[in-house]
Amino acid sequence: MHDIIIETERLILRPITVADAEAAFEWVGDERVTKYMPYFTYTSIEQVRQWLKRVEQETHTYNFGFERKSDGLLIGSGDIGVEKKPYSNNDYWCFGYNIRYDCWNQGYTTEATKGMMKYVYEHFGARYFYADHAEQNKASGRVMEKCGLHFVRYGEVSKLDGSGKMRSMEYEGEYDPSTVG
Repeated sequence: MHDIIIETERLILRPITVADAEAAFEWVGDERVTKYMPYFTYTSIEQVRQWLKRVEQETHTYNFGFERKSDGLLIGSGDIGVEKKPYSNNDYWCFGYNIRYDCWNQGYTTEATKGMMKYVYEHFGARYFYADHAEQNKASGRVMEKCGLHFVRYGEVSKLDGSGKMRSMEYEGEYDPSTVG
């Protein structure tokens, strides 16, 4: 667990904890949100608590809850961490995100992701970033592009419960503070 807090124009990115289980169930329990995600659709608050207990134990990834400043509502979550790519000598900072369905298409995900990227650039010298999404999830690709990444290849994402596979689109980019920050 970390104690990092990142502030953006409309959001506070803070550690997500077990205490956030009911709020997080709003998106991890919504099939519209989980449709293209590797995890299954959660069906109980207890499942969400178990997930958040694992998240709190993470040491190699920074996990955040996205809290809206205007009303204090937790509207999503995301993570960012270093990953070595077999085709590169560079360390890539990989990120992911989820957001409540009623908050889609309002720029929150892009804002939160740019906030995470800026933080690791400023504090750890992060320069190279990577993310992927299920091919059908075009909105996620637009977020990645707005964050300065570009499509590099197709891949595959498997559901964590083994229930299926999806073709994915992989994006990479080098941080440019003039366009991302």
